[in-house]
This record gives sequence, structure tokens and C-alpha cells, in this order.
Amino acid sequence: TIAVMAGGVDVIYPSENTKLGEDIIATGGLRVSEQPIATQPQARHFPARNRIISGLARAVVVVEAAGKSGSLITARCALDQGREVMAVPGHPFDARAAGCNMLLRDGATLVRSAADVIEALPTLSRQESKPLPDLPLPPEVPPVDRRSLRDTAMLHSQILARLGPSPLAEDQLIRDVGASSKDVSPALTELELDGRIRRQPGGLLSRVP
Repeated sequence: TIAVMAGGVDVIYPSENTKLGEDIIATGGLRVSEQPIATQPQARHFPARNRIISGLARAVVVVEAAGKSGSLITARCALDQGREVMAVPGHPFDARAAGCNMLLRDGATLVRSAADVIEALPTLSRQESKPLPDLPLPPEVPPVDRRSLRDTAMLHSQILARLGPSPLAEDQLIRDVGASSKDVSPALTELELDGRIRRQPGGLLSRVP
């Protein structure tokens, strides 16, 4: 077990997890953090922490996530890092399942039980050991759905690469990226919610340092 901490490795948050933190160390697990010792976790630390969680894993399974949640930030980090994203479906009227259902809509692997994860992992292992040529997808899975998550991650990277601290007009950014506004606008909203870009008056955008 590896626990990635938002604060210092010696600061258990919430305090109710103190026993769990001790058990992780006692059984040979790890508590890791990029924050200095004794650092109290703050809200801004958690999104940065999430990228370490996804980076340590071969696949990320989102079990429950609202439409705007840290779990979706972790999923997007996983995509940026080339990891597989899986999600557990939920009732369409349950707000706690909105994020999972969105991921599934965009092509995440559906997980009904641990068996689905185990079935996917050998495939990931073979891909890591030896690159395989692109193979046709099963007919029941539309190719566009399987690619959309990767396309979204690539679009995020293209947007961030073209933005800096100096404001840039949104129209100019769309032309630079070479994508349609219907694709770029949702991506800009997601990046703004993640705190990675900032909107300024006059339709200008800048990257958050």
C-alpha cells in the first residue's frame, strides 16, 4: 500500500486516519509526499497530490465522483501520463455518479467488479513490455468513444503549450490549436476549473504559473 499525502508525511489528515497511517508503515507500505515535513495540507495541495497518485499506477479506477471533483482531476492526470482510466457506473440521477458516468461516456473502461480490472491489467502489461500495432476495436465499442479521452488529454496539452503568463485572445488560441471551438471551449472550462488557466476581461486567457 502506498499512501500519497497532501501535506507532510508526518501529518495524518484527517486525524481519524492515524491508525490507518500507522498500519501502512507497520505492514511495509509507504507514506509519500512532495511537501516538507510538518506541512499542514491545504486545498491547493490536493490537485498536485493527485498527479502523483495516477503516476504511481498502471490504471486509475474511479469508483465515485461528482461532476466537479478531485477524482476527475486524477483521471485527467492519468490520461496526461498515458495511464488507463476505468470507472464504475452509477444511476444517472445520482449526483455522486455524475463524474463516473461522464468518464464512461467519453470512453473509459467500464468496471462492474474486480474481475473487470484484473482482465484489463494483463493487456496493459503486454503493452508496456512490447508496443503493439493499432488493432481494430470490437464492433460494440465505437472507436470515437475509445479515442475521445486521449484526444481530450492531447488537446489540454496543446492548449497549455500555447498559453503563458501573457494574455492571449481565445479566438487566436483556437486558431493556433487548429481545433473547432466546440472542442476547445469545453477543454478551456475544464482547465479553468482545474486552476491551470485564468480567464481575463476581453476574452483573454493566460496560464496559471
